[in-house]
Amino acid sequence: MLKPKPIDRRDALKRIGGGFAFMSFASMLGEQIAQAETAAPVNPGPDQYMLKDPKFKPKAKHVIFLFMNGGLSHIDSFDPKPMLTKFDGQPMPGGDLGHERKTGKLMKSPFEFKKYGKSGIEVSELFPNVGECIDDICVVRSVFTEIPNHEPALIMMNTGANVAGRPSMGSWLTYGLGTINKDLPGFVVLCPQVPTTVGPPLWSSAFLPPIHQATYVSSDTKQKDFDPYKLIPDIHNERFDMKAQRQELDLIKKLDDMNMAENQSTPQLEATIGSMETAYRMQTEAPEVFDVRKESAATIKMYGEGSTARGCLTAARLIEKGVRVVQVYYSQGDPWDHHADILMHRKNAKDSDQPFAALVKDLKARGLFDETIIVCGSEFGRTPVVELGGAGTHNGRDHNPHGFTMWLAGGGIKGGMTYGATDDFGWKVVDKPVHVHDIHATILYLMGIEHTKLTYRSSGRDYRLTDVSGKVIHDIIA
Repeated sequence: MLKPKPIDRRDALKRIGGGFAFMSFASMLGEQIAQAETAAPVNPGPDQYMLKDPKFKPKAKHVIFLFMNGGLSHIDSFDPKPMLTKFDGQPMPGGDLGHERKTGKLMKSPFEFKKYGKSGIEVSELFPNVGECIDDICVVRSVFTEIPNHEPALIMMNTGANVAGRPSMGSWLTYGLGTINKDLPGFVVLCPQVPTTVGPPLWSSAFLPPIHQATYVSSDTKQKDFDPYKLIPDIHNERFDMKAQRQELDLIKKLDDMNMAENQSTPQLEATIGSMETAYRMQTEAPEVFDVRKESAATIKMYGEGSTARGCLTAARLIEKGVRVVQVYYSQGDPWDHHADILMHRKNAKDSDQPFAALVKDLKARGLFDETIIVCGSEFGRTPVVELGGAGTHNGRDHNPHGFTMWLAGGGIKGGMTYGATDDFGWKVVDKPVHVHDIHATILYLMGIEHTKLTYRSSGRDYRLTDVSGKVIHDIIA
C-alpha cells in the first residue's frame, strides 16, 4: 500500500489559507503554458493563419524594412506638388492647419524633381539612385496615421498600435512563419546606436513568446576594420572552446528540463533555453555573415560609406543566410526631423540614397529580390507650410501624419507604379487612403499569411498585428 506523500508547510498554506488565490494563479499559469505549447516552431507547417487558396503561393520569404526615423518630407522626395510651387508664399487654403507648432505660409520644395525610368515617375534630386531603380518600385503616396508625435507614430509603424506593449511586425512574422536558419536569429535590427526615439519596444515580442524578439546589432562605422568579433559583443569565448561550451549548455538544459518537469514549463524559461542555443550556434555563423569585408570591392563601393550603407549590405547578407526579417534604422534619435531647415535633408538623403538603390540591385544579383519585400519609409511626413518660431527656424516643416509616402519593392510588389495621392499641396490623402494597418496586412499577405487569422491570446483577448482593421492592397501586388 502506497504511503501518502507528506505535506509541507507551503503546500498546506496553498491548500488551506491561499486556496482561491492559488487557483487564480494556476489559471493564469495554465494560459501561459497553453500559449507556449502553441508557439510557432522553428519551421512550422501551414496553420490556421495561412492562406488556404490553392491558387495562391506566398510571393515572399523575407522582409527588409528601411526606416528613415524622424519623418522624411514626402513633398521633397517622392510626391511632387506643382501647385505648391505655383502658390509658394501664399496662405494655405482653408486657413491655419492647427498642427503641433506654429506654421506660416506655403513653402515650395527647394529640390528639383525629375522623371525616371520607363514609368516616368518623378523623384526628387535627393534620391537620384533610387530614381534609377524606380521601375522596380511601387511608390505609395497616400499613407496616413493618427498621431503627429514621434513616439506613438513610430510604435504604430512598427507594432500596429499607438502605445508600447504590442509585438513588432518582425516578431509576428517569426511567430507565424518560424525561422529558416536555426543558427541565426529570425529577426535582426541594425542601427548605429540604441535607442532610436523609442528604442527596444519597436522590435519587442511583447506578449508573444520572448524567442521572437529581435536581436539588435550595431551598424556603427566607427570600427573601420569592420571586425565582426568587435561588432557583436561576446560572440567569441576565449576561455572555453565549443566542446566545453556544449557540455555546459547540455548541463544547464538538463537542469532546466528538471525544473520544467517539476514546476511545469514557462515561455520565459523556454525562450532562455532557445536564446542560449542560438547564441551558441551564432559563434560559428554570425562572424561569417556580419563580416562585410568578404564582399567584393565593387559591391562595397556600390553601397558606399556610412552606417546606412553598412546596414543595407549586412541586411542583404543576412537575408541570403535565411534571416526572416531585417530592419535598418538610420540612427538614434529623430535624424530626419528637420523643423528648422528642410535643406538638412540633403545629408540624410546622401547617406541613404546610394545604399537603398544598391540593396535593390544587390538582391537582384543574388537572386533574392523576387522573394524579399523591401519596405522604406518614416513614421509620418511633413507639412507643406513653413514652420515659424524657434532659434534658427527658417525653412523647416512640421510633422504631418495626414498624408505621406512609403515605397515598396520586390517580393510580389508591382514595380514602376504610384498608388494613391495627397491633395494639391501634400497635406491630406484624397485618393486611395492607405493606413499603416493596410501596409502590414499587405506584407503578411505576400508572406502567405491571412492577417485576420494570425492572432495570439493575451489577457483574455485575441490580438493581431493589424488590430481590428487593415486591408490588403491588391492593386500593388504583381
